[in-house]
Amino acid sequence: PNAPEERHNPGIIDGSRRHRIAQGSGTKPQDINQLLNQFRQMQKLLKMGIGGKLPRNIMGMFK
Repeated sequence: PNAPEERHNPGIIDGSRRHRIAQGSGTKPQDINQLLNQFRQMQKLLKMGIGGKLPRNIMGMFK
């Protein structure tokens, strides 16, 4: 997979790819896993906001 695909769908990044990303960035694979988890959480939060499920004051924090 290439980077644009991975950014669009981080679920396709397998363990060996995470390990290579960690080596290339000078971090641990656990750090990459944590980053991907935070990314997924933010995607969910933003999707909820777009659908009108979040209060407006919370969405204001992202502007």
